[in-house]
Parts: sequence; C-alpha cells; structure tokens
Amino acid sequence: MPNTFQLHELLQRDAIELLELPLSTLLLMNDSNYPWFVLVPRVENIQDIYQLDWEQQQQFLNESSLLSEVLMQLFNGTKMNVAALGNICPQLHVHHIVRFSDDIAWPKPVWGEVPMKAYSIEELEQLKEKVLPALAIITTQE
Repeated sequence: MPNTFQLHELLQRDAIELLELPLSTLLLMNDSNYPWFVLVPRVENIQDIYQLDWEQQQQFLNESSLLSEVLMQLFNGTKMNVAALGNICPQLHVHHIVRFSDDIAWPKPVWGEVPMKAYSIEELEQLKEKVLPALAIITTQE
C-alpha cells in the first residue's frame, strides 16, 4: 500500500523540509529569529500524540528527545521549548524551539511576538551544515 502522507499546507508554506527520520519528517520553521524545528510523524489523520499506536509513540518520543538534546548542544540554549498545539494547523506537529534568555521574545512564547524573519540562502545553508551532520544518529535509529 503506497504511503499517501502529505504535509499540511500551512507547514508547507511556513517551513523547510530538512530530513526524514524513521517516523517523522523534520522541518525548519522559516524564521531566523530562533532555532525552530518541527517534527511531523508521517501518519495520516493524526492530530494528537495519543492517537499514534504504542510503538509510534515510543519512536516519536525517542526522535523528539534526541532532537532536543542535539539542538541544545549545537546552539547552547537557555531552554528547549517543546510544544504541540494544533489549534490552527490540525496535523500533528511538535515544535522544538531553542530559546535564549536574550532572544527577541524571551521569556514570552514565540508565537505572534515578532514577525517571522525568513532565512537568507546563506543562513539556511550554514544552518543545514551545522545541524544535519549532528542529526545522523537519529536517522539511523530504528
């Protein structure tokens, strides 16, 4: 049976696909104000984590935890914000945002605080060079 999974149009509009992990697609929000990544499990018609089967929940938690750890090591953040809201985009997606005590929105949530600032081509390439090799551990995990 072919996989019919598609990213929601809002995620396609606001994020850049970076990598496929065993369960999830890793996105980068196109907002250079923060290191802001999104994990989207490639499972159709899921809005909340509890709707994943048990094995998927375990795999998703592993991917999320490893992603959080790698990002905090790479960016030396003050706090890792992990959130699954889904009030506007109903497809299950979990934000992983490295926060700094001196970032533009600290200590408030990032949503709606300041306008999104798209990455330049150079910034995007530098970020990929920094992040993608460090995430190789997650892509080989089963």
